[in-house]
Amino acid sequence: MKLYNTLSKKKEEFVPLEEGKVRMYVCGPTVYNFIHIGNARPMIVFDTVRRYFEYKGYDVNYVSNFTDVDDKIIKKALEEGVSSDEISRRYIAECKKDMEGMNVKPATTHPLATEEIGGMIEMIRTLIEKGYAYEKNGTVYFRTRQFKDYGKLSHKNLDDLRSGERSLLVTGEDEKEDPLDFVLWKPKKEGEPSWESPWSDGRPGWHIECSEMSKKYLGEQIDIHAGGEDLVFPHHENEIAQSEAANGKEFAKYWLHNAFLNIDNRKMSKSLGNFRTVREISNQYDLQVLRFFMLGAHYRSPLNFSADLMEASKNGLERIVNAADHLKYLMENVQTEAMTEEETKAYGNTEAFVKAFESAMEDDFNTADAVAAVFDLVKFVNTTANAHSSKEYLQKLLERVVSLTDVLGLIVDRKEDLLDQEIEELIAERQAARKAKDFARADAIRDELLGKGIILKDTREGVQWKRA
Repeated sequence: MKLYNTLSKKKEEFVPLEEGKVRMYVCGPTVYNFIHIGNARPMIVFDTVRRYFEYKGYDVNYVSNFTDVDDKIIKKALEEGVSSDEISRRYIAECKKDMEGMNVKPATTHPLATEEIGGMIEMIRTLIEKGYAYEKNGTVYFRTRQFKDYGKLSHKNLDDLRSGERSLLVTGEDEKEDPLDFVLWKPKKEGEPSWESPWSDGRPGWHIECSEMSKKYLGEQIDIHAGGEDLVFPHHENEIAQSEAANGKEFAKYWLHNAFLNIDNRKMSKSLGNFRTVREISNQYDLQVLRFFMLGAHYRSPLNFSADLMEASKNGLERIVNAADHLKYLMENVQTEAMTEEETKAYGNTEAFVKAFESAMEDDFNTADAVAAVFDLVKFVNTTANAHSSKEYLQKLLERVVSLTDVLGLIVDRKEDLLDQEIEELIAERQAARKAKDFARADAIRDELLGKGIILKDTREGVQWKRA
């Protein structure tokens, strides 16, 4: 299995630190609002990577954090007149709903930054003791030049950064020994959440959070660290510096980064008015369609989101689902149970599609080619399965389709459709729950309907619904 390692800028053979096990850390979202489709790409991509490792028999310890203390969270809390904790917990719950809709498996551990402050303080203390960090007026900085390998991930030169990368500088730069030093701990401002530390009542810098959480739940060395390419510098570069300076050993062997996602060929931003949340997408499509769309391109290729591409993805996913449905329909009316000799030979031919699928995934997780292999399998299914097929043959074909699509996180063995009357009854129950302020039940009903392909839209005229 080959992975493209950002560290070496080439594909490398994957060799785990411990045979049969994968330790994997993926940077999670900062929870101050609904997640957008840019957040969704690494969630879907690296969930698929995890699923493939598990398909190959690896025991995967998958850690993905929630950053639940941050300037944006504090700003949102002040705007709403509530605590930062209330904002972060609300949007962690909303994020988990969206992840479930996209069929992203829960991580082995989802640590919260605010629950790991003690470990961060200890790591900062170690860095100070080793001469890699220093304190000035309650702020603790990391001595960037003290870490000789700084820049090895982003392939940036420190002197070039000094002259050209003004964006790296932070407030309080006049206190720093070097403008490139970055914050490990900062004193609180009025109205901000804070924690006691040896240096000041305050909170950790962003970068130290992931270093500590990765160490606590995966150990000092990990196999894979992943995230969006926007995190390569400075976030992941700073993680390497902190972790390797504190622990005295290589932090992560392989660094995987997904490329950006554009909308209608333009960068997604609120100022351009093309900012799309996953929740908004879920009002138009089953989120399985979004997942299928994301997997239609290689994770290191830029991806363009558009209505036309989503429609094409919806149609493509339906081709696979319909093939699975047809196999189930044929199984209800079979004449024979056991496979014939001819069917045994035909089934043996499906090994070629499995091999093509695995070859694509083992070449740096090329999901686009893996999806193409699934389509080839579907075409074979549609041309060889018929009313005269045996139950065993049909069952084995279905298992093969489900096996490969499950690696991609696609649910093709869908539930029975609800009758219109049942949908209306559930909508009425949801409205009653909302009136009674039982929002948990109301959300549960919405999620249940979405899981069965029913999309709700709340309007002034009432609730409208449609089948995905």
